[in-house]
Amino acid sequence: MNVSTDASPPGQWTADELMHGKAGEEFSTLASPTPNGSATISGSPKKSGRFSMRSMKTSGKKSTDPLDWGMPGHLTQEEVDVFMKFRDEVEKRGGEFKNTVYSFSLIEGEAYCLGRWLRARKFVYDDVIAMVEEATEVRADARKHDFYPDPVSALGCGPSLFMHCYPQLYPGKAKNGCPIFISKPGVLNTDAMECITSLDGILKFHWHVMMHDYKKRLMDHKKAHPDFCNFQTVTVIDLEHLSTSQLSKRALSIVKTQTAIDSVCFPEIMNKTLVINAPRFFSMTWSIIKGWIDPRTASKIELISSRKSWEARLKDLCDEDEIPSDYGGKGPPTTNALEKEYSPEGVMQEHFQLVHVGSSGHYNVEVPAGGEMEVTLWSRSVNEVIVSIVDQNIKSKVYVGGVSFTHTGGTSDNDKPTSLLLTKERIAGPAKLKVKFESKAGRFASAGNYFVSCAVFEKK
Repeated sequence: MNVSTDASPPGQWTADELMHGKAGEEFSTLASPTPNGSATISGSPKKSGRFSMRSMKTSGKKSTDPLDWGMPGHLTQEEVDVFMKFRDEVEKRGGEFKNTVYSFSLIEGEAYCLGRWLRARKFVYDDVIAMVEEATEVRADARKHDFYPDPVSALGCGPSLFMHCYPQLYPGKAKNGCPIFISKPGVLNTDAMECITSLDGILKFHWHVMMHDYKKRLMDHKKAHPDFCNFQTVTVIDLEHLSTSQLSKRALSIVKTQTAIDSVCFPEIMNKTLVINAPRFFSMTWSIIKGWIDPRTASKIELISSRKSWEARLKDLCDEDEIPSDYGGKGPPTTNALEKEYSPEGVMQEHFQLVHVGSSGHYNVEVPAGGEMEVTLWSRSVNEVIVSIVDQNIKSKVYVGGVSFTHTGGTSDNDKPTSLLLTKERIAGPAKLKVKFESKAGRFASAGNYFVSCAVFEKK
């Protein structure tokens, strides 16, 4: 996964090109609406017989668009001086310092890769060096484990369980080639997440996503489209169903765990962010926050509550085939895309349910004809429960007798939960099952939360 430190990135730019661009190429950073409502799309150099960088240079005019600031072709002389000094330092140090800078590989190209780091610290050389040194230290432990190539080992559970609790996916590519990332914090289920993994597991999984999933998407697109050089993301943050009660300490810790890595180790990867379906309390908060951040960052973030408006904006940025149907496009709905991406091999269907057990509790689930089901239980509750699986209609028909289950590990955020495969033999369909819980904690005590995972396989 590391960069060969003996290699040089392709396509070195001269000082003149960093300031004025390469002749015959026009550079822009993202899709933005033109006055007639269409979109101007780029992110890769655009070859144009009519465009002349020479005329731009002789006119002496520089772009005033804040999104062009710090981009190749738009640097000032002072910024070029810092760029050259940083480039020399990266090559001189090599090793893990260089690997950190070129975390998405040398294929990104030095002008765009180094530019991301420089923009993140506003071309203040010492601050840029300090940032790379910090990032090198932050990623050191993950690097020892090759950034966790196996997502199951990273999380301690299947990724499909994680995605059920916190849906996140890359459904396609924007018109400028950037991956589209959809995140749904409005339906983040922290109680369920606590049952299946730890903050340490979430951290490891995020390393896996960035270095084995996101990186691969960028590299694959670059190989198919050599001119692609904008290694960023068009992000949709869907806040539908978000309430103030969901903004718990644990929920914020989950989000913070992911963003902390990105802000230090993967700077300037936000191309455009649409925050959609925002509740009123968030909209009011955003109007305040927006005044605190620099205009360039603020211009990349759009808060759109009207579905009609955000669907139209998505179509400005992305072709309809790349947008999930539940977001107004023609692509597969996000539920189907997540199932296709993360369902374990051989699994026909998966069913999940968080069960809160007071003195008792249950979950009903059906096994389809031609299928057979495995049922797994997850929790970090230290209270003992007796779990059984019976027929919903014929109570005397018992598939799994009373099984004692208790979390045996620690209770901190970084301790792993306990899991138990209840079905030593798969239950054949058709069948209507009831997973029953009986607490041993006493009549007036709450046993806690238990996550039930049901996987349906084709009957052998």
